[in-house]
Order: sequence, then structure tokens, then C-alpha cells
Amino acid sequence: MNFYLDFEKPLVELKQKIKELRDFSTDRVDFNSEIQKLEKKSEKLRDDIFSNLSRWQRTQLARHVNRPFTLDFVNNIFTEWFEVHGDRNFRDDPAIVCGFARFDGEPCAIIGHQKGRDTKEKVYRNFGMPNPEGYRKALRVMQMAEQFGMPIFTFVDTPGAFPGIGAEERGQAEAR
Repeated sequence: MNFYLDFEKPLVELKQKIKELRDFSTDRVDFNSEIQKLEKKSEKLRDDIFSNLSRWQRTQLARHVNRPFTLDFVNNIFTEWFEVHGDRNFRDDPAIVCGFARFDGEPCAIIGHQKGRDTKEKVYRNFGMPNPEGYRKALRVMQMAEQFGMPIFTFVDTPGAFPGIGAEERGQAEAR
């Protein structure tokens, strides 16, 4: 299911028209010139829309449900991804994803928040709110990256630390 903000709708409608023209284009009827005109119009419209956003529209865009999350970046930018689990003290925190990969062939460490797309995944990932275990897991990956001289890529997208009693009992305030 696709979700579009109000200011994105003209662009979505234009892209839908381009798609329809491509679908109707055959050997006998060629819409290439019309498609090219609409694609140029689409690019100009996109530039106009996104270069003149209000503060509230920028906020909406930052909270967009279809925006990429950490694992989307990992899958599209990095190679040889290996995820690290657990803090070696209590358990794994799925709200924080950490691991090692390659960027342009060079080894690196990756740390980021992961919120989840659907309800089941959001609950599993605690809506992106880390527990102390997540912070300790991130610290462990940072220390390993330092030990091997690797750069660290961080993707921060969180509503904040989980404020539960269990998190406080496990050292939320001093998680390191």
C-alpha cells in the first residue's frame, strides 16, 4: 500500500499518467514523444515541490511511512552485511541494528535504529525505542570498529529510549 502526502499527489498523478501511456504504447501507436514531455514535466514539478516545502511539510516528509530505514540503506548501499546480535549481558535489542559490511570494498561498521514497517515488525522492534541492551550492543560494535580501524556509519531515527521499568532496572540511565 502506498501512502502519499497532500503535496505529493500532483506528482503521483502525473507519474500514473506516464505509466498508463507506457502501458498503452504498442508497435502501432507510439507515445514516446508524449511520455518524454510528461517525464520532463514530472522532473520540473518534483523540483518545484521539494524545493519549496514549508516547515510542516518537511516534518511530514521526515515522518513519512514510506521513508527508508537503516536496513533499507544497508541493503542498497553496502555489501557483505553481517549483523551482530546481543549485548553479551542480557539479550538482543531488535530496535538497534549493528554489524559489519563493506562500503566500496572497504570494511566498515554500521549502527542504526530500526522501527519496522507493519504492526508486527513495529512491536518486534519496539517502535524503534532502544533498551539498554541496544546501547550496549552499539558500544560493543563501536569498540570493535575502533580496534580494527574501521569507519562507522550511523543511522539515527528514534523517538528516544524506551521508558519502561524493566529498562531502568537493567541500567537504562547508565547503559554503556
